[in-house]
Amino acid sequence: MTDATPPRHVHTTCVQGGYRPSSGEPRTVPLIQSTTFKYDSSEAMGALFDLEASGYFYTRLQNPTNDMVAAKICELEGGAAAMLTASGQAASFFALFNICSAGDHIVSSSAIYGGTYNLIAVTMRRMGITCSFVHPDCSPEELDAAFRPNTKALFAETIANPALIVLDFEKFASAASRHGVPFMVDNTFPTPVNCRPFEHGAHIVVHSTTKYMDGHATSVGGAIVDSGSFDWQAHAEKYPGLTTPDESYHGVVYIERFGAGAFITKATTQLMRDLGATPSPANSFYLNSHLESLAVRMERHCANAQRVAEFLLDDERVSWVRYPGLPGDPYYALAQQYLPQGTCGVVSFGVKGGRDKVTAFTDSLRLASIATHVADARTCVLYPAGTTHRQMSDAELVAAGVAPDLIRLSVGLEDPNDLIADLAQALRHAS
Repeated sequence: MTDATPPRHVHTTCVQGGYRPSSGEPRTVPLIQSTTFKYDSSEAMGALFDLEASGYFYTRLQNPTNDMVAAKICELEGGAAAMLTASGQAASFFALFNICSAGDHIVSSSAIYGGTYNLIAVTMRRMGITCSFVHPDCSPEELDAAFRPNTKALFAETIANPALIVLDFEKFASAASRHGVPFMVDNTFPTPVNCRPFEHGAHIVVHSTTKYMDGHATSVGGAIVDSGSFDWQAHAEKYPGLTTPDESYHGVVYIERFGAGAFITKATTQLMRDLGATPSPANSFYLNSHLESLAVRMERHCANAQRVAEFLLDDERVSWVRYPGLPGDPYYALAQQYLPQGTCGVVSFGVKGGRDKVTAFTDSLRLASIATHVADARTCVLYPAGTTHRQMSDAELVAAGVAPDLIRLSVGLEDPNDLIADLAQALRHAS
């Protein structure tokens, strides 16, 4: 008898999770850049189409490289099953649409990425799916009031982009439990290195892997991880797609056939089949290479951001600073509770003089690039009210926690002294 494998620490999982080669197999995750897979008989392939056997026949549904990388992310999050998508937007959409259809309702935090807000508030509304947005700081009573009999999911971000509001997991998880719906969390900013939402009551996690997981601005992608902990059968009438026969697959009942893997299997066999938001195996290969350094990079991102936030806080030309790692930040206590190892590398702040000074400041930066991106090895800066959140009204901006003068600084891996010097000279030009 051999001893059971002990739990792996996050640094080890980043490097070796998801793929364990046997003797003579490639040491690194292999790149299977193929659209198709050969079989010796129609019967063998038919069993795959009937979901009676596991394997690969067409990369739009599944690919070995994609699945190995999904398995690593699943292991990092402590989940039961996972899948990759072509983007973070696709991951959020698939996770919600997998259990929602026309006539259904979602409750979501209002403090979320602008693209996700638009997806839920505009595009999914056109599909007949409505949403009630609540501020993450709402009372439990206000949160309960947002639910309806046809509510199918509760959605939020661990750390709101770009407001940097830290989610009160206990409040949101309790509400999801009371109303019998899965609690979905976008964990992009902290990554599982700094927070594992399943340990705080979440059921499903989504990521834009384009951000810290890739971390080098090379590969767009997304991921969905299911904890396997939500009891779909206990709420069978709400989720017939998982608990009743799927006639497009000869009457398979996902929860009966696949158990803890039911949610991901359904998303793959239905949504990926029909909508095709499949990641390129090459992108997944690059993603895996970058995941190997994720834990190390997150430590540096957080340390650099802390230094930068402290500098900004002490500069008289800066009107306000938001970073959960600052003791005076309104979300410091929640960050210490849920993210004691660190939050992320993003700092939000305002420059005195408001909008008129923002452009002068951002245009004067030399190391930090103006870019519609975040969570990169290279420092970048963005003015959300004029870019990612520009589709929102002033009232919607306030609800999302995006001040009209908010500057989002994604602190990279450069030397913090060089970054601080760059910020100082840009502030001089803006003053």
